[in-house]
Amino acid sequence: MAWVEKRGPMFRVRYRTPDGTVATDSTHPTKTAAKARAADIETDQRRDVFINPDSGRITLGEWVEIWRDAHDVGAATWERYQSHLDLHILPRFGDTPINAISRMAVKGWIKDLNRRRAASTVASIASLLSTLMNEAVEERRIPLNPCRRLRSTSPHRPERPWASAEQVVAIAGRVAGPNQMLILTAAYTGMRWGELAGLRRPNCKLDDARIYIDPDDGALHEVGGHLKLGPPKTPAAARDILLPPFLVRLLEDHLDSHEHEHVFIGRDGGLLRRSTFHRRVWRPALDGNPRKDIPPILHGMHFHDLRHGHKTWLIEDDVPEAAQAKRLGHRLPGVRGIYSHVSPAVEQRLVDGLQKRWEQHPLPNPYGDNPRN
Repeated sequence: MAWVEKRGPMFRVRYRTPDGTVATDSTHPTKTAAKARAADIETDQRRDVFINPDSGRITLGEWVEIWRDAHDVGAATWERYQSHLDLHILPRFGDTPINAISRMAVKGWIKDLNRRRAASTVASIASLLSTLMNEAVEERRIPLNPCRRLRSTSPHRPERPWASAEQVVAIAGRVAGPNQMLILTAAYTGMRWGELAGLRRPNCKLDDARIYIDPDDGALHEVGGHLKLGPPKTPAAARDILLPPFLVRLLEDHLDSHEHEHVFIGRDGGLLRRSTFHRRVWRPALDGNPRKDIPPILHGMHFHDLRHGHKTWLIEDDVPEAAQAKRLGHRLPGVRGIYSHVSPAVEQRLVDGLQKRWEQHPLPNPYGDNPRN
C-alpha cells in the first residue's frame, strides 16, 4: 500500500516494499498530487509492475558490473564491448544514476560521437548502451530505455560482392599452394575464417568426405593479440560439412605437404592471423598490380565474402533453405528451425552441384595433378 505524509510545506508519498520496509517514492507541493501518485503506486503494486525508484539510483558503472557478471558472449565480443565502455560509455555516463540518464543526454552524446567517429562505430557504441539500458528495464530498475527508437546512425550498407567459381579460381591462382587451399576450402564449404584457421587434422574426416566443427574448440579466436582455440560463433556452427570429391583429394594432398596439427598455417609455420593474411595474401590477389599489368579481380571484396558467395551458389542450385542454414552454421528461426530437416539425398545433391562447378572451372592442383572427381 501507499500513503501520503506531510513533511514541512511538502507532501511525500510513502509505500511498503515486499520485504516489509518503508520507502519514499516522491515529494509533491500539494496533497492532491501526492494522493494521485499514491493511488498510481497502489495500482502498479496490484498489477505487479511497480518500479522501486531506489533500484534505479545505482550508477551506470555499478550496473555494468552487475550486467557483466550475468552476460555471456564470446571473448572477441567482450573485447569490443570493453573498448566501447572504457573509451566512450563510462567516461560519459559511468557516474550517472541509470534512472537519471535522459533521452536528450543520449542524443547529444551520439551527435558528438558522430563528429569524431565513423557512423558504423557510433552505431555499435550506441547499441551497447541500449542493451545495457534494456536489461535495466527488464530488471525493473527503470521504466523506459532512453535509447529506445533512437534513429540508427549506421550508414546504408551496399550489397556485398561475391565471387563466381571462375573468379574464385582466378583469385586462388594468384597465391601459393597452401593459400590456394585455404581460399578454395572457404569458397566450397562456406566456413568462417575462425573455423578455417582453427581446423585441425582430427576434424578432417576425409574418409567420410566431411569436416567436423567441434563445439568446444572448433574456431581460432584472436583476442588482445593472442590466438586461442574456442567454441565457434554460435551453437549451430558446430556441424558436419560434407565435401565434394575434388576437395577431399586436394585436402589429402595438402595435409601430406606438412606435419602441423592445424590444417592451414602461415608461411612461417605458425597459426594464421587474419590481418597478416589479408595484408600479405588476400589484398594483393584481389587488387592486382598495375605496374605489372595484373588487373584487379573484385574491388572491395573481403575474405568473408567467399562465404556469401557460397550461399549464392547454393541458392542458384535450388538447395533448400534448411540445407543452406545447416551448412553455413545458422539456425532457422521459429517453427522452420524445428520442423525443417536435411536428408542425406539433399546433402548429396548439394555437393554434386559444387562438384559440377569445380569441373567447369578447375584449378591445377598445387600438389601435382588436376583432380576432377
